[in-house]
Amino acid sequence: MVAAASASNSTSKANATNGTTPADVERQLEVLRQDVTELTKQVADLISQAKDEAMAQVKSQVRSAKSQVNSAISDAQATGREAVDAFRDVADTFGDAVEDSLKKRPYATLAMVAGIGFLFGAAWRR
Repeated sequence: MVAAASASNSTSKANATNGTTPADVERQLEVLRQDVTELTKQVADLISQAKDEAMAQVKSQVRSAKSQVNSAISDAQATGREAVDAFRDVADTFGDAVEDSLKKRPYATLAMVAGIGFLFGAAWRR
């Protein structure tokens, strides 16, 4: 019994020196659990917000890229139309020049066309 009283006194002295009881430790642990729970919720909210912001940025970049591609296609179509129109103008001008040349100098024009045909044929064989 003396040993039990002695152990009880040493426990009381330990509790008296640091001022904590098992109930105090349990309350502190419960506060820590609540803090960890709240921190976990806050981290989950931050992750969700970051995910939403990242998705919004990705969607914005996709829309921007799509707009740029559509603009490039539109520009290419316009440039293609301009090139076709320019080629038609050149072909018409060349055709008019050949026609005028045939009327004014038919033999010289035929000789020149034969020479050009010969050059194309020689280049084609290589």
